[in-house]
Amino acid sequence: MRIATYLHEGRRCHGIVEDDTVRALPEGTSPVQAAYGTRPVGPPVPLADVRLLAPLEPATLRDFVTFEEHVEGVRRSVDGVGGVPEAWYDAPTFYFTNPYAVIGPYDDVPVPPGSSLLDFELEVAAVIGREGRDLTPERARDHIVGYTILNDWSARDLQSREMQVRLGPCKGKDTAATLGPYLVTADELEPYRDGDGFLRLALTAAVNGEVVGEDLLSNMSWTFEEMAAYASRGTLVRPGDVLGSGTCGNGGCLAELWGVRGEQSPPPLKPGDTVTLTVEGIGTVSNTVVAGADPVPLPTARLRRRERP
Repeated sequence: MRIATYLHEGRRCHGIVEDDTVRALPEGTSPVQAAYGTRPVGPPVPLADVRLLAPLEPATLRDFVTFEEHVEGVRRSVDGVGGVPEAWYDAPTFYFTNPYAVIGPYDDVPVPPGSSLLDFELEVAAVIGREGRDLTPERARDHIVGYTILNDWSARDLQSREMQVRLGPCKGKDTAATLGPYLVTADELEPYRDGDGFLRLALTAAVNGEVVGEDLLSNMSWTFEEMAAYASRGTLVRPGDVLGSGTCGNGGCLAELWGVRGEQSPPPLKPGDTVTLTVEGIGTVSNTVVAGADPVPLPTARLRRRERP
């Protein structure tokens, strides 16, 4: 089942996609609820007549980093250091990113204020459908209701500078995160699962129609079930939480290519560039970069006298 969120005749709707049409769900039905079998009630509306939005508004958005090839390339590009940190192999590390920055599959993406090194990131995201805590990977499979494409837009210059403070990226990852085009229920992708439990989906990234990256989702080093188990360790995962796979390798982002090639080729994204990401079994998202706002000036840190009470 493919579940869409869309605008039609001025109304925001959730619906089930059937071929090239969408049928609205009962009023008040969420995309996650629909994934458990709610039937549509509206008449079929051509997809060409609606504007697709992000398939859901996530409660939280955890972005993992599960592709070794990506870590190696980006570390060389951003930090100037080769190899993969030893700690990366311990567990499927993630950071919390901004759920308010989620945009739709065909929305424009503004350049983050103050950035001149904008990049895309090709990812797949799992969506939690049931609440759970301290899950095992085996139990976690029943808590994943579906999947969607994630483009974790990244301001590499801001990210590189702020991560020197030894915290996760903040404004380097704060302007946009594409989700879409649909929430595809987990059962739809079961035929792609390999013998090790990974989803073997073909991934493709293109800039202005030119393919710059291709990979397989099964090159992840942890399964989504293992990621969900780790996310739930000592805390709750709840319906609507989104778990990003992290960026794939072999050109899943520009920074990885910059690290491998030793130069900014292809160049950073600029207004007018269109990034198109395609994931087998899920669909395609395509966003065009537009000019963003200028940063509001702020002072640098004040050196204080460190008075004590």
